[in-house]
Amino acid sequence: MSTHIRYNTDTNTVTSKLTARYIIPLTATILLFIGGVFWLANIESWHEANLLILGAALGLALYHAAFGFTTAWRTFITHGYGKGLRAQMLMLAVAVCLFFPALASGDLFGSPVSGFVRPLGWSIVVGAFIFGIGMQLGNGCASGNLYHAGGGQFRAIPSMIGFTIGALWATKDYEWWTTLPQLAPYSFIEEFGVMPALMINLTVFALITLTTLIIEKRRHGYIDKDTHNTSLPLSQQLISGPWPFIWGAVALAILNFVTLAMIGRPWAVALAYPLWGAKAAEWLNLDLELDFWTYWLQPARESALMEPLTSDSGTLMNIGIIMGALLAAAVAGKLTIQWRMPWQHGVAAIIGGLMLGYGATIAFGCNIGAYFSGIASGSLHGWLWLVAAFIGTIIGTWIRPLFKLSNLTATNTHC
Repeated sequence: MSTHIRYNTDTNTVTSKLTARYIIPLTATILLFIGGVFWLANIESWHEANLLILGAALGLALYHAAFGFTTAWRTFITHGYGKGLRAQMLMLAVAVCLFFPALASGDLFGSPVSGFVRPLGWSIVVGAFIFGIGMQLGNGCASGNLYHAGGGQFRAIPSMIGFTIGALWATKDYEWWTTLPQLAPYSFIEEFGVMPALMINLTVFALITLTTLIIEKRRHGYIDKDTHNTSLPLSQQLISGPWPFIWGAVALAILNFVTLAMIGRPWAVALAYPLWGAKAAEWLNLDLELDFWTYWLQPARESALMEPLTSDSGTLMNIGIIMGALLAAAVAGKLTIQWRMPWQHGVAAIIGGLMLGYGATIAFGCNIGAYFSGIASGSLHGWLWLVAAFIGTIIGTWIRPLFKLSNLTATNTHC
């Protein structure tokens, strides 16, 4: 009897500890998020607070679906598994169906909207190529590092610091890159109209999807399915994850469309990093004379330099992504701090971050602003970015082992 009682006591103690380890972080995270929303609404407005909430929704979707680009591309290159790439094609397909009609009309719910349609030049080719290498060395893309950090992987922070420095560095060289030969922006929507543009893009998505299926079938004899735990109730899986890729793909496409409706432009992650670098330089009293750099002479960017970060939409959404991933990890009971890593990984993260920031800034965006939102905007530069970045990813994958970074990836895990 005494043994039985002791067993129950031990079990209750363990259960109590587990409950505390779950409830305390979850409660603290919820209070932090709610407090941040109301604080922002008080010092700015509910528009800025809603942007933080939107970013949190993106962070939650990214975390629960483990939806990334870095590992998805590397897994296809090294092992021939393409479910990550297929999920991206689905995301893009849903996005163009939502975006193209709205962008063609120039109006969404009574507010003007416009997409990212950029010139085609060497800055995109070189910048995206550098970015592709950088995201393999930095072990994450622009959005990936944000939600990794929010999920407790503090190992992403060196890459984010490098991203900020590299982005600021690129703003100094921005004028030189814009003087290189380039072609005029090309919009499928303007050239062909909505329906033909949709058919062209959807056909390309289908061809890429078919290519991944053929390669995967030939290399492995089977297709790696997007499996997930179906034993959980739907409501529980929605809240605590994990999500199948298809959920993440659809959620990100819809939330990007919500971004278009809220701020009149698509989702962009890299836009905030040069501003963070500039603000940090001012805080450190570095006399960089930013006012004379061409990048900062554009009215919107000049205004952003003068305003607090709490009014910058890109900053608020990026912080929201971190908070959303933090909340998702806490709800799932997976919030653990991971910061230790071999020194070689730290060096790779900093170098990769510098390449991410520099490449994204001169290429008019990262995997979100240029690739995802560029293609969703019907711009040819999004496809040019994809090709150049994918080639860079091949090089980056080859370089990774020099920094003791593994190219091995479990096939039954997301990203």
